[in-house]
Amino acid sequence: MPGSQACHALVSTSLVLPAIGSRQQSPAMPLPLFELGEATVNRLSPSYLAAHKPVALLALVPRAAVLFGAGALSGAIAKSITAPLDRVKILLQLKGGMQKGAIAEAASKGKLVQAFLAIGKEEGLMGYWKGNLPQVLRVVPYSAAQLCSYELFKKLFQDEEGTLTVQRRLAAGACAGMTATLLTYPLDTLRLRLAVDPKLRGVGGAITVLLKEGSGAAFYRGLGASMLGIGPYMALELSSYDLLPQSMPSFARGFAAALIATVSCYPLDTVRRHIQVQAGRSVAYHTAAAAILRDDGLRGMYRGFLPNALKNLPNKGVKLSVFDGAKKVLTVAEKAYDEECVAMGVVPPTRQDWRPAGKARKAGQQQPQQPPRK
Repeated sequence: MPGSQACHALVSTSLVLPAIGSRQQSPAMPLPLFELGEATVNRLSPSYLAAHKPVALLALVPRAAVLFGAGALSGAIAKSITAPLDRVKILLQLKGGMQKGAIAEAASKGKLVQAFLAIGKEEGLMGYWKGNLPQVLRVVPYSAAQLCSYELFKKLFQDEEGTLTVQRRLAAGACAGMTATLLTYPLDTLRLRLAVDPKLRGVGGAITVLLKEGSGAAFYRGLGASMLGIGPYMALELSSYDLLPQSMPSFARGFAAALIATVSCYPLDTVRRHIQVQAGRSVAYHTAAAAILRDDGLRGMYRGFLPNALKNLPNKGVKLSVFDGAKKVLTVAEKAYDEECVAMGVVPPTRQDWRPAGKARKAGQQQPQQPPRK
């Protein structure tokens, strides 16, 4: 059946097809099809693949769903492992914030080890993970949205030949970071408030306090500073990961990319944190930055840098390497699926056409199809 006729005849059929009992299709059996973006893709049934090529099952899951899940899981694992150092980092940045006692004293003096030990002594083991629940709730959609949107923006910024310059890659990283930040910023505000306010014992209490301070706007306090900081940070991190030598292990590439971005953009994050904890009032970015420089000089901009580096660099190494690994596994699955399509006499899907409108290959430039395997 010609491709155009098959498309019109079968687009309305069920997506889940009955199992194929053997590797040879009946001549009267129509080719199973389904729609994905701009491309109409041949599809073998899950039950058939489970019996003959299990590794290809992942190719049936939409690519966006696989990458979204991989980004979410990798972000949650990495963030939970490094949560204790993240809390110490925030306390050092804010000189103890609203804390009192030994925690506030150690943090105000910039003493990393003493602040770390004081948290355990005054708040117990779970004190190291205080505020981690809203952080994980934020990281799951944030990490997924960030990494998936980066892939999308890279496609959007490609030229007609499918190439991506360094400048456009940087722009894609910046847009991905800002998109994810805008979507999840209220959760980051909750996490920060729980980490620095000793009076709060749960997410519900933090929400109540923020609503009293400024209604819904309190959840977006410091958003402008966050956008200003996250744009260049994610531009450097994601593009550096792509541009560093591919011969490097993925974890090492992620670690190095995060180091480049962190050293360059950490002062922007410090100013953002100061704005976020201003109870009941909004402070301009330049005002907050001037106050930090006046009180502590340039060194104040890098308060908490060491625990942040200890926490952030392995975190990003894990997250980016897991995500990269997921993409490789998906590629293997798609290759196995295509091989099985060829064996069945089914035209493999043209995944090079899965690009935004206007970016798809022109007719006549598609990859030649392989003959079916006898």
